[in-house]
Amino acid sequence: MHVARTFELNGIEMYCEVHGDGEPLVLLHGGTGAGSDWRYVFDAPLEGYRVIVPDLRGHGRSTNPSGTLTFRQVAGDVLALMDRLGVERFKAIGMSMGAKTLLHVATAQPARVDAMVLVSATPYFPPRARELMARSTADTLSDGEWAMLRQKHVHGDEQIRALYAQMRAFKDSYDDMNFTPPYLSTISARTLIVHGDGDPLYPVNLAVEMYTAIPRAALWVVPNGGHVPVFGPMAPRFRDTALEFLRAG
Repeated sequence: MHVARTFELNGIEMYCEVHGDGEPLVLLHGGTGAGSDWRYVFDAPLEGYRVIVPDLRGHGRSTNPSGTLTFRQVAGDVLALMDRLGVERFKAIGMSMGAKTLLHVATAQPARVDAMVLVSATPYFPPRARELMARSTADTLSDGEWAMLRQKHVHGDEQIRALYAQMRAFKDSYDDMNFTPPYLSTISARTLIVHGDGDPLYPVNLAVEMYTAIPRAALWVVPNGGHVPVFGPMAPRFRDTALEFLRAG
């Protein structure tokens, strides 16, 4: 089964593709990415899963008329999408933005997430990340980067510029990503935390903080890994490890 639909929910149009049949598995992409990015990680059908791949608010084919973006908003969109699809309980994998979204999902409605894989997540934004966010601008993109982004985001260059402005605005956000250990301890999902030890945004000690606070957590630190170390040569190993973890419960 392969279905592509656009849902009207929470004041946006949310594009979503659904592949296969079986247990629901939600894949959430990273910031300025799109659901299509997952084809570089999972290059074959995921047998036994009903794979749900949305374009998050303002990304890809989805819209965001409000012009604002928070991870709490995006989590609300994901939960509303699950309601529309009739999915009560699910497993999930999120990378960067998608992983931070899953922290909100798993704390807002813990009973709905059975197991999840968090790639390059963070409980809060450290100073180094805020410094890099402050430099986020579409004006420095190369022609090649523009071409790649235009393939993903179908609503024109204004959509891309808006995404970069929203990423920049996170430098001044302190209440959206603010997961204390007691708050993280409310997560009931089995959780695999995947983190590169050379992540330029989120030092590996933040992954250890999450691992220590989340009750049913496992930690995989990727040696010499940067931010979202699951592409290229790492994709097969990540795919095998993530799927083995999700199926273990």
